Amino acid sequence: MTDLSLRMPNTQLRAVLNLGPKRAASVTLPPHLGEPELALDWDDDERMSGLFVDFASGQIHLEASDAGVDFHFHGPHGEDIEASPWSPADTRVLVEWATLLMLDMHALCPELLDDISQAAAWHELGYDLYICEVEEPVQLDLVEVEVEGELMTLPWLGAGTVSHDHIDGDDHPIALSWTPVVDGEPNLAIAEAWTDPRTGLPRTKALRGIDWEKVGLPAGEVLSWLEGIYLNHHVIPDAAGSLLSAVLRRVGGLDSEDSSPNLRR
Repeated sequence: MTDLSLRMPNTQLRAVLNLGPKRAASVTLPPHLGEPELALDWDDDERMSGLFVDFASGQIHLEASDAGVDFHFHGPHGEDIEASPWSPADTRVLVEWATLLMLDMHALCPELLDDISQAAAWHELGYDLYICEVEEPVQLDLVEVEVEGELMTLPWLGAGTVSHDHIDGDDHPIALSWTPVVDGEPNLAIAEAWTDPRTGLPRTKALRGIDWEKVGLPAGEVLSWLEGIYLNHHVIPDAAGSLLSAVLRRVGGLDSEDSSPNLRR
């Protein structure tokens, strides 16, 4: 079991960003729904953005392009459903709020995502403040996040080369692939890791038929190493993900920061 006490200290990241008008912030969500988890993605080839709004009671997913916004619903566990899981009144408010948030975020992409990536890169270099560039005076937002420290892990100490990639399946599984060739392309899956839905922590398993002497490490050591890699890359939020989450909450009006005439905190 990975020692979770071996964590780097948390750090602060502050970014001054252009977040636009925040139209969704004018819509009040029904309090009994609780606060949603928000995620955003951007397809540069298709020039499309996607917004994922997940409540404990259900989910609404939206896609935006220059042609407009489409949306559909899921149940509380992500299952496909045809109708909204909420009452008609709650659904109307939620769709209005989510559509405004989707439109605002789509208008900001991909420039905002580039700024978030640059802020994360600055943070990795040790700087705690990033300021975006603007061509004309606009109201900017100061967004502050605490970035969780990563688990301290060793480099791969076995033979050859490994890589880890997502695979199909529930609970965000990844496969650890290996090749005996140094700097080669790993092509043999030797272990898997996924998120335990009860604890949120990783679980691992070694695959059958693997010659661990050739791998250069016992299976138990490989699984312990893979667990640490999974925690750092798939459980502990990185700087960019933490900042994007805070931006979505700010644009959606879900944070409680006070504002000043020129700089919203």
